[in-house]
Amino acid sequence: MTDQKPPTLELNGSRLFTTWLKNTGVSLVFTTYQAGKVFFIGMQPDGRLSVFERTFERPMGLGTGPGRFWMSSIYQLWRFENFLDPGQMHDAYDAYYVPVSGHTTGDIDIHDIHEDAAGDPIFVATRFNCLATLSHRGSFREIWRPPFIDRLAAEDRCHLNGMAVQDGKPAYVTCLSRTNVFEGWRDKRRDGGVVLDVASGEIIAEGLSMPHSPRLYREKLWMLQAGTGEFGTIDVNTGSFEPICFLPGFARGLVFMGDYAVIGLSRPRNNKTFEGLPLNERLDAEGISAQCAICIVNLLSGDIEHRLEIDGIVEEIYDVALLPGVTRPMALGFRSEEIRLKIKPEALPEATDISH
Repeated sequence: MTDQKPPTLELNGSRLFTTWLKNTGVSLVFTTYQAGKVFFIGMQPDGRLSVFERTFERPMGLGTGPGRFWMSSIYQLWRFENFLDPGQMHDAYDAYYVPVSGHTTGDIDIHDIHEDAAGDPIFVATRFNCLATLSHRGSFREIWRPPFIDRLAAEDRCHLNGMAVQDGKPAYVTCLSRTNVFEGWRDKRRDGGVVLDVASGEIIAEGLSMPHSPRLYREKLWMLQAGTGEFGTIDVNTGSFEPICFLPGFARGLVFMGDYAVIGLSRPRNNKTFEGLPLNERLDAEGISAQCAICIVNLLSGDIEHRLEIDGIVEEIYDVALLPGVTRPMALGFRSEEIRLKIKPEALPEATDISH
């Protein structure tokens, strides 16, 4: 009998990747449901890359707010709060995220997550083909669905997966098709994708290949066309897609900082979901293999200026997020005793007097 080597993980930043982190004053978070991990990427005091990970079952969507972030798992939506005050450190980490609340949604396949104006989460409930928020008495509360979906059903009919928000309200969504039958999108992956205007319910762009991660930034609607490996913009008046660059992998997860876009790339799985896509044809034509990485794209030039290459146990990334003003983050999970002991009471306001 031969000894089997344990699974490994290797993360390698391009030459100026850590310099970009330092200059922009951010750290990264990314989820991989394939490996069941959430990773926190920052910088150590000596300038080297800091990598911290926690294990969750099927972590996917990420959303951020002041001093916090949201993360979906297989049947819950978690809210993590930073327990450190400004300037405070814990074992050389300047952010210490604790899962303070978890709402049991059931397995509704939560994708994109954003906060509304009140700081409450709005999310894509992909299995139920709708946008939703948390419910005080139920699993979730539906707030919108595409007009072509006739009822709330756990059938993943159109694979509604992405949401762009404006002023805390849903503005646009992406679907892999406009089908209204159980998993009908699977036969439309190559060119059945659509973008919908939430306010009107109208389709503003169609003929797309597995659109993901729509975002409004600098008065433009940006999007990943994962089936072709392209990152670009949608003209909301004409519906045309204008590519900015080609990405050598299955693109999911998009966030912006200054003149840069941060994008997650995955290696497509060997199953029918990823078969017959233009992306595979482009990779074959270029003579390269799909990559698992986080790419930093210059919005002005379309160049991939920096990259974090990921090899080993992680082959797919679902979502990426930025933590502004954080140099080296960490988080608590549920597999150690530490979560029993990390307690931060919320004090009464100084002006409050409860003696009378």
